[in-house]
Amino acid sequence: MIYLIDHQDSFTYNLAHLLENFDEVYVSNYFNINNNILKNSSMVVFSPGPGEPKNYPLSNIIYKKLKGKKKLLGICLGFQIILFNESGIITEQKKIYHGYQSKINILKDSLLFKHKKNLIVGRYHSLKLKEPFYSKEIKITMRCANTKAAMAIEDHTNKIFGFQFHPDSFLTNNGKELIEKIISA
Repeated sequence: MIYLIDHQDSFTYNLAHLLENFDEVYVSNYFNINNNILKNSSMVVFSPGPGEPKNYPLSNIIYKKLKGKKKLLGICLGFQIILFNESGIITEQKKIYHGYQSKINILKDSLLFKHKKNLIVGRYHSLKLKEPFYSKEIKITMRCANTKAAMAIEDHTNKIFGFQFHPDSFLTNNGKELIEKIISA
């Protein structure tokens, strides 16, 4: 079962429907976690949402508690929650990307997408990872072709993955394939 933590975002159920292609999905609000179902899930997904990671202390606790114990995936705000908990600084972008389609370059550090060079994705965010960002385990594996902002991460040791963009958006080509790669990792 996939446990999807909803940060009260309008995209959460789009993401849930995408994830349902691969396993049963349980959705709960970030402030109403079912610990028994969470414990028995095979993967935990941190959804998109408004605000910034520091506004979600329970999600931050869950990330720290489950790191290395379950497969974790962060989408948009969820991506930022992962990086925030790995000592990353989340900052405002000069340009807000809400409903933008962007070309994303896949970097050589990506093990999941090593046979692709780029993607077209849907973006809905005003925050980004401030760089430089240093981690022994987490690799930045995709960047925006124009701004070079971090767009994806992979940590195969701890089974942690994230996308700053939305694989569940109609603006993203092959979102189902992106999730399938994470599921099979």
